Amino acid sequence: MTKKVLTYVFLIIMSIVFAFPFYFLIVSATNISMDVTSGRLLPGAALVENWQKLIDQTDLIRAFTNSTIIAFFQTILSLLIGSMAGYGFEIYRSKATDFVFNILLASMMIPFAALIIPLFQLFGLFSRVTPLIGINSYASVYLPYISTAFLIFFFRQNTKMFSKELLEAGRIDGLTEFGLFFRIFMPTMKNTFAAAAIITFMNSWNNYIWPLVTLQTPNKQTVPLLLSNLGSSYSPDYGVMMMAILVSMIPTIVIFFVLQKYFVAGMLGSVK
Repeated sequence: MTKKVLTYVFLIIMSIVFAFPFYFLIVSATNISMDVTSGRLLPGAALVENWQKLIDQTDLIRAFTNSTIIAFFQTILSLLIGSMAGYGFEIYRSKATDFVFNILLASMMIPFAALIIPLFQLFGLFSRVTPLIGINSYASVYLPYISTAFLIFFFRQNTKMFSKELLEAGRIDGLTEFGLFFRIFMPTMKNTFAAAAIITFMNSWNNYIWPLVTLQTPNKQTVPLLLSNLGSSYSPDYGVMMMAILVSMIPTIVIFFVLQKYFVAGMLGSVK
């Protein structure tokens, strides 16, 4: 009995510790800048004022639109390419594919900062061909991320638990290899796709370094760039900043709670 009580006490304390930053964020969004810097922990009366200042000082709608477009295309393309690659590496396994896969895993040790200059030069060349995929385009932000070693590894590991008998049954029924993937593999692995979608969307939504480099006009700035601009002034309004951060978290929170049960099952490797 004592052990059970101590366990619950520990869990309650840890829950409070982890929930406190989020509570402070919400409370700070209702306070003026002076109250935020003084560490006020009670709600204030500046919620509407901070929201109005945020709308007046920034192009919030445009930043949300830019981030949504980039996150949407990055998520869809990443799921398609990552799942097909992970599926192929596991289903058509051989010494050659294992060798390529090991090289792919080794690439995860290369920090993205080391790739910024080569990527910038590459998209600079693309700019001469078409502005649609060149510097300062949406495509220049999400294209470097649509095929990541982590996502391929994630799908390959989950594919290990996929029933190969289903594929054999599909081949007997006359399905093509693409038919097997889209009509059997994808519906069966929906939990894995949901988990990957949440991870990819959150990474895209919170991406800062590469958009800072490649997006060079204010009308293309994403939400993280907007937040950075708010904090770079000589005397930032912390109440407005907290309001902006709170609003920027809404899409990721909504997506996570909508796909929460699939996310947990997908991370555990569940196949349904």
